[in-house]
Amino acid sequence: MVRYLVPLGIFAVMVAFFVVGLGKDPRELPSVLVGKPTPKFNLPELHKPQETFSPDEMLGKVWLMNVWASWCPSCRAEHPLFMQLSRQGKVNIVGFNYKDRRQDALQWLGQLGDPYSNIPADLSGDVAIDFGVYGAPETYVIDKQGIIRHRYAGAVSHQYWRETLEPMIRELEQQ
Repeated sequence: MVRYLVPLGIFAVMVAFFVVGLGKDPRELPSVLVGKPTPKFNLPELHKPQETFSPDEMLGKVWLMNVWASWCPSCRAEHPLFMQLSRQGKVNIVGFNYKDRRQDALQWLGQLGDPYSNIPADLSGDVAIDFGVYGAPETYVIDKQGIIRHRYAGAVSHQYWRETLEPMIRELEQQ
């Protein structure tokens, strides 16, 4: 009898882990950086490579850092939302260009529009590693003190913006 209870117990534990895992959104990847300062970097600007961008330039502002690339189909899907948010002045959006060719990225922005206040270009992907970037797109919410408050992997939808990001940004702006 005991020899049947042990495998049954192990099976029950495995089922419990599976059920808990099914209830989670796979795009909300945990990040050890949430609650910590943005990694320090100084990258060339996409439009003006002789100039650089550092997250210190955004201190005092709540902002989104959107990791994107011209080769990324999901980036194309979320781009109209970022264009809309930019036109409405809802939030400062920094477009972190990830492992892209400069000419491809500039052509992509020329076709689809440029919603970004700044575009640091991480051609090698080395700085992205410091952020724990898995791929593009990923979006980070960063507060006025330069602390990462949220990370989202995948294309930001209108619903996710409305239900999660917009209320979070409003709250952070009031602090």
